[in-house]
Amino acid sequence: MLVHILLFNAGTDNEGIHTIQIGDRNTILMFKEEDDATRYAGLLEAQDFPEAKVEPIDSEEVEQFCRQADYDWKTIEPGQLEIPPEKIVEELNWEEEKAETIEVKEVPEEETTMASDELERIRQQLEGLL
Repeated sequence: MLVHILLFNAGTDNEGIHTIQIGDRNTILMFKEEDDATRYAGLLEAQDFPEAKVEPIDSEEVEQFCRQADYDWKTIEPGQLEIPPEKIVEELNWEEEKAETIEVKEVPEEETTMASDELERIRQQLEGLL
């Protein structure tokens, strides 16, 4: 199955894949829809992340990479509004070690929970941008 992931410095020796941390685990987000991945990349840029490139890839390749790197993966269903955690970037590993991750501290769920009407309002605003 074809999914979309976010890459930083795509096509260079410093290429890195975007991950989030859930607990102490790195997790790669696999978006089933390119538009959802593009929206998420825009949200990252709004948080001062470097520009991310949306890349199509076979989900089996991502899962195999995750097993080898001891990462988790999460599939984002079409239309599912995935919001990046509040960023606290500790370091950009790919620049120093050419690793594939950006380290982001997890924000406790109670700090990121929003009312469903607020999420709907944000979703409509984001869709209006496209």
